[in-house]
Amino acid sequence: MTGRARRGEGHGPGRSGVRHRAPVAGAAALALALTGCGGAASSARGGAVSRAGAGGVATRAAHGPGAKPERPRAAGPATFPGPDGVEARWVIAENRRPGTTQWHLSGTAGPSINGFADMVAAHAGQTVTMYVTTTAAHYHVSAYRMGYYGGKGGRLVWRSGELSGVAQPPCTLAPATRMVACDNWSPSFKVAIGPRFVQGDYLFKLVADPGGQSWVPLTVWDPSSRSTYLVQNSVLTWQGWNNWGGYDMYGGAPPGQTPLYSQRAYVESFDRPYANGNGAADFINLELPFVYWAEEHGLDVSYWTDVTFAQHPGLLARHRALLTMGHDETWTLAERDGVVAARAEGVNVVYFGASPVLRHARLEPSPLGPDREEVDYRDPQLDPIYAKSPLLATGNTWAQPPDNLPPSQVVGDTYEGYGLDDPMVVTGAGAWPFAGTGLKNGDQLPGVVTGDYDSYDPASLNPPNVEVLAHSPVHPQVGNAPYADMTYYTWAKGGGGVLATGTIGWVPSLTACTGTLPTCASPAVQAVTGNILSLFGKGPAGRYHPSVANWRAYYG
Repeated sequence: MTGRARRGEGHGPGRSGVRHRAPVAGAAALALALTGCGGAASSARGGAVSRAGAGGVATRAAHGPGAKPERPRAAGPATFPGPDGVEARWVIAENRRPGTTQWHLSGTAGPSINGFADMVAAHAGQTVTMYVTTTAAHYHVSAYRMGYYGGKGGRLVWRSGELSGVAQPPCTLAPATRMVACDNWSPSFKVAIGPRFVQGDYLFKLVADPGGQSWVPLTVWDPSSRSTYLVQNSVLTWQGWNNWGGYDMYGGAPPGQTPLYSQRAYVESFDRPYANGNGAADFINLELPFVYWAEEHGLDVSYWTDVTFAQHPGLLARHRALLTMGHDETWTLAERDGVVAARAEGVNVVYFGASPVLRHARLEPSPLGPDREEVDYRDPQLDPIYAKSPLLATGNTWAQPPDNLPPSQVVGDTYEGYGLDDPMVVTGAGAWPFAGTGLKNGDQLPGVVTGDYDSYDPASLNPPNVEVLAHSPVHPQVGNAPYADMTYYTWAKGGGGVLATGTIGWVPSLTACTGTLPTCASPAVQAVTGNILSLFGKGPAGRYHPSVANWRAYYG
């Protein structure tokens, strides 16, 4: 895609032949940052916002992993207002439990090991089956709940015994759809989701004995949750970019050959490992920094995946805010309808990323279970369902016919391009997200606008009262729009507020760095994030801070 002139082509190989991934910090760098998060750059649990310090940016009282910030006692209401949003005593208590850094991967030499689970999300009472392939004679598995845990980032919840390694057969390739599936593998072990698996994001660490290591992600969710904040893991996008076996929805080729867009997969199976992120897809880089930060601050969070959302769209109304992370571009019709309905009921939404709600996908069952195959032909007329149910047919974007539903209708921003690394420029410093931060108009947050970017497009179908909060000059590899925008709007019916950061780089920028502006954006990003969640945790944002349309000041 090349900006406004070619919006329908999307990003990925497309007609340009260019393939991209978001240029964010690698897993190793993030792991180092998570285990060394103390010091002035890290916002602390229970700390109050200080006056603007060095660089003019307010920071939160910092602490290292050994510090013991004063916290409310266990007695009292289950949730209560905190400096960065609504807090939950169970989250605070959970993150006081002993943590470990052993969830990190520490070896890749020797026989490889990879695997997948037969569910992307499970709840108490269910049993998850894992499928593992390795040439090692033996292996073992450890499950870690991810969070803060005194700065260590994870807590050991379960460990297998020594298991016999099996080299599974090659995965199959469906010629008509180029879907790679490993549903021909034999089950390796089962895990009962009992009380020890507190709801949250989990990494199962596979360790070949001796040999390599990898992860398998799993979301444990609570169908009865009424948490203030609902954190969404974007597994549909993870799968869209999963080229295990040589094919994903952006291109395809036999292993060792150059992927071609014309050879992309039309259907992708969750019945296979993730080829990227050492098996964890985008979780480590684009979602874990927020999970760590939110649980460090004791926020009243619960977790689900976008597949869970597609299965249970009505449950969103039980929460005050939906929070999506990093790269959340692939949505089903059930999700889109669900977020529109929830917005009208006063539910707030934060898109802590870029290109959300861009792609249209649908779900089908696989031999291993329901909703295990992700269908996205990226051309509605190629989709076999088009003649019978055109609104379910999967086009390249939601904006193209027969959908005619541009993402800007629900996001407020429009996807523009990718391949950039620019500072975010504050232009709405008087607005509520920047209150108490010390940020001024013209201040730059280095390295925040990375990967994909969005901007306000006056030619698109937009909510009527969009407020631009940051308007940042950008230099993308692909894309003609010269600015990336952070936007906010409120919906008249119900008062739900919607904020979009307009960049994939927001969540990675939560990770602590040394110093403050102009070299380190983390204190500012953390402070603004706290302001957003404080307001959105109260209820419909429009009741407190209705958006003030100012987009004409930028786009005429």
